[in-house]
Amino acid sequence: MKTYFVYIITNFTHSTLYIGITNNLERRIYEHKTGIFEGFSKKYHLKYLVYCEETSDVMSAIEREKQLKKWKRSWKDKLIEDFNPMWQDLSSETNK
Repeated sequence: MKTYFVYIITNFTHSTLYIGITNNLERRIYEHKTGIFEGFSKKYHLKYLVYCEETSDVMSAIEREKQLKKWKRSWKDKLIEDFNPMWQDLSSETNK
C-alpha cells in the first residue's frame, strides 16, 4: 500500500509557503533543502517542513493539496499553528 503526504514548507522568516504532495516525504524534503531543482521553493529558500498530512489515497492527497492552495493565508497559518505551534522544522522527524 502506497502512502502519500500533503506538506507545507516555508522559509526562515515564514513569509512564504509552499504546498505540495509526494509519495516519499524524506526524499522530497531533501530535494527542497538542497535546491536540486530550479523553481519556486528554491527561489524563495523554502526548506523548513512545518506541516504534513498522510493518506493512502492519492486522489485524496491531490484534492487536499488543491483545497489548501485555495485557502487564505490566515487559514494556512492557523492550520500550521494548531499542528506545529512553534513552526519548528519537522524534517528531522522524516529521517526516523
